[in-house]
Amino acid sequence: MLGLLLFFQRRLHREVQVILLILTRRPALVIGIFSFLFFPGVALHETSHFLMARLLGVRTGRFSLLPKMLPDGRLRMGYIETSTTDFLREALIGAAPLLTGVVCVAYMGINHLGLSPMTDALRWNAWENLVEALLQLPQQPDFWLWFYLIFAISSMMFPSASDQRGWLPLAFIFGAVTIIALLAGAGNWMLENLAPRLNSFFLSLAAVFAISLLTHVTLIVPTSIFRLLLSRITGLRVA
Repeated sequence: MLGLLLFFQRRLHREVQVILLILTRRPALVIGIFSFLFFPGVALHETSHFLMARLLGVRTGRFSLLPKMLPDGRLRMGYIETSTTDFLREALIGAAPLLTGVVCVAYMGINHLGLSPMTDALRWNAWENLVEALLQLPQQPDFWLWFYLIFAISSMMFPSASDQRGWLPLAFIFGAVTIIALLAGAGNWMLENLAPRLNSFFLSLAAVFAISLLTHVTLIVPTSIFRLLLSRITGLRVA
């Protein structure tokens, strides 16, 4: 689910940017409109960094929600400056947007779009129930509002490369502790006590990614078709 979500997310972002560039032919305006479309996700992303840093006692500096094109060609949607700290707090600050994004997507999907039947169908491979649940989605109150918020937040909830700086040492320590525990003979205990909880956690996480994936897949087809028609009409293509 995560791999598919990342693939369709990048593809959809590119399609939207190409459409805006063909329509406006002004890169600066494209950046502004694109950032406006995803503003709820950007705001939650940077605010999550800020709140986690303050919660962990890490000093924060400048904070911005304005987009900027970087010298290497990447688009920075926003940023927050934090003081140098240990790798554990750095990893938690970096992971904050993903944590808050998953919680928000799960809450809105289950409580406002009624996606519990869909997530249950995914968890238990009940595909006939999944189709029925999908057909009932547009009947939910304020469907398009919650659909848009889930789309915008899930598109911007993944940590950037700079957010992941503290993850490598943390993963190394976790792996080392796991190996030591296995060598010490704790394998059976881990299978009986930890494995079921981890399995339940990852199933729930997969369901959240599936909700996010659903919004992206729903939009990618009409967006791609519109981009193709626009290219034919205008004779313009973006490499």
